[in-house]
Amino acid sequence: MAKKKKNEDLPEGMSRRQAKLAARAAERAALDRDPRPYDGLAMEADLVALQEFVPSATAELKVTGLDHPVTLCTVLPGAVAAVVRENADGGLERLVALQVQAHSHNPGRDLAHALNWVRDAESGQTLESTIADGSQPDIKDLIDPTTTLEPTAHDTFDWWLADGAALDPMMQQGIQQANAAIMPSEAVPADVEGTVWWIDPGEKAHVRWVRPGNEDKLIAALARIGAAGELTLGEGTKFAGVFRTHGLAVPVFDLPRETAPTEFVTPLEELDKKIIRELDNDAPLTADERKQLDNIKSRQVTIR
Repeated sequence: MAKKKKNEDLPEGMSRRQAKLAARAAERAALDRDPRPYDGLAMEADLVALQEFVPSATAELKVTGLDHPVTLCTVLPGAVAAVVRENADGGLERLVALQVQAHSHNPGRDLAHALNWVRDAESGQTLESTIADGSQPDIKDLIDPTTTLEPTAHDTFDWWLADGAALDPMMQQGIQQANAAIMPSEAVPADVEGTVWWIDPGEKAHVRWVRPGNEDKLIAALARIGAAGELTLGEGTKFAGVFRTHGLAVPVFDLPRETAPTEFVTPLEELDKKIIRELDNDAPLTADERKQLDNIKSRQVTIR
């Protein structure tokens, strides 16, 4: 019979049983899904958009402990989590991606893991997996929660290359293939809650509006507006449904491809005012509004 170890490295003040229970609780916590992973960050809507909808974009992000900003981006070659490389000035350029191949179901923790990694990584190093291992700080300890993002959309992936880097044939082919798959996209500069992106995947264009706030209340507000016949962005547009992702609801509208994205700024701002008004409406839904609500829910797509 094996003897129990007498000299175990137990947390101070804990018995062996207590230590095991604490370890199991930590394991369960790691498996728990954050219902709204970017809650409390002013850049929440932008992070969700870049992670789920935008093909090619970058944004500068100040990270605690670094003198120069990190380049937050949609995707990197091979869908890796992060890379560190030398720039044209001989300094270090740190890139962290949101669309990655290896990830957990807690993207806020994963992003914190990648941001923490690039703080100490050296030139030439790559972080293949962004899955958080528990060693990372809270994301709000790495970035100022009040910080906002100013993403720049790109129509190519040429930014994958460092300035002055030689382009070998394999990399050239890879970039050409990636560029061919990019859907035209740009942020719509409407003064509304959240962030709005125009994207043209082919037959028709869309706007996808990542709007912070309670999902269910927003969908109920859309139902009230829809019952009044006002859930539209103007002639030729159509409310297509709602994505639900990362604790947020994302209204989607079909649009005419020939209409410039900036033409929807005013309709979006007018609709935003109606939504804000209906969010404060505590009256029970009417029969028509309940019908609209059921219709929206039947067409919602969850991509958490």
